[in-house]
Amino acid sequence: MRPLLSLLLGLACALPGAASARPSEPDAAAYRQDALSIETLINSQYAYLDRLPGGVMPMSPVLQAEAGAVADRSALLRYAEHALAALADHHAITGASFADSWGLVPSYSDLWIEPEGNLWRITAVREGSPAAGAGIQPGDTLTAVGDLPTGEAVATFWFGLGLSAEGERAGYAARVLATGRRDRPRDLTIRGRDGERRLSLPNLYVDRAARPPLTVSDTGGDLTIRFNDSLGDSAAIAAFDAAMASARPGQRVVLDLTDTASGGNTRVARAIMSWFVDAPTAYQIHTLPAEERETGVARQWIEQVLPRSGKRHRGSAAVRVGRWTGSMGEGLAIGMDAIGAEVTGGPMAGLLGAVYDHRLANSGLVIKLPTERLYAVDGTPREAFRPRP
Repeated sequence: MRPLLSLLLGLACALPGAASARPSEPDAAAYRQDALSIETLINSQYAYLDRLPGGVMPMSPVLQAEAGAVADRSALLRYAEHALAALADHHAITGASFADSWGLVPSYSDLWIEPEGNLWRITAVREGSPAAGAGIQPGDTLTAVGDLPTGEAVATFWFGLGLSAEGERAGYAARVLATGRRDRPRDLTIRGRDGERRLSLPNLYVDRAARPPLTVSDTGGDLTIRFNDSLGDSAAIAAFDAAMASARPGQRVVLDLTDTASGGNTRVARAIMSWFVDAPTAYQIHTLPAEERETGVARQWIEQVLPRSGKRHRGSAAVRVGRWTGSMGEGLAIGMDAIGAEVTGGPMAGLLGAVYDHRLANSGLVIKLPTERLYAVDGTPREAFRPRP
């Protein structure tokens, strides 16, 4: 038996794929090829080219030179971050990051900033955040980032990419700068009702304590279910089912989506909406511009939510949203609106479309790019949906 066993083991080792060979590291030319392919990827797959100057990725001489100089994984990732930043789209990101990469907006932001003339107005502050704890309030202004006045900091951000701070780029950069680098505190100067203060604020990548998927309260006659940024967590389905099972017949249910900045997936959202429908019901529309560009034939489809056996609430529903209602949170809001819920609050994050993962051929680096356009059932683009005040 022992010689036979040795023979079998030897044959196994000789079989193709029996031993997991470590893939070889791409060479400099392969990394450069991946970098140069990003422009083509964006121009073929990005669903919102119409919002870009000339309808194509902004490719400045600075970005062209950076892409051509890529020779390793680190340089490729840095260039990919810069290429996606050029879209001024908070939903377009890389699948990997550096310790000092800019923080993601809105997932790790706590200040929403919009240019207002020569001012950089803070229009929303994230509840329970370091910014809120420091007393920053909507209506305050961001006057400086580090030692630079905000306008100069924004211009410098874009100058580094060989681009100008025009249109949507201005607000995009201000929000990114206020979110800060992931590995250090933020140095921000804020002007409020009591004058100007220079603050050192921790970024939101530190001390993120674990939370349950939901926080449920039954006060004032309503059953309020607050989602703790959990729309991508399958455990939220069971937690929501348990909360709904406790609802009284006819009780109004309030879905608090004001802390769903990281989005999620349609499975969780459809499970939530299923409690409020009796039959298959349309909740959002999808289009895939990349297919039309490739074939000349447009593609559009309607996604439905279906009832689940034994899970139906006979009572009204309301939804609360705000700037930290993002991506699937926004999809859930337009879906609940389509099935008759009252949606109230401030503007949402306005994240564009549904994100697909696109893997670069040589390095495997993932580019997360809005590839589908999404609409409410009445044809309103999801990012343009506005709740009742």
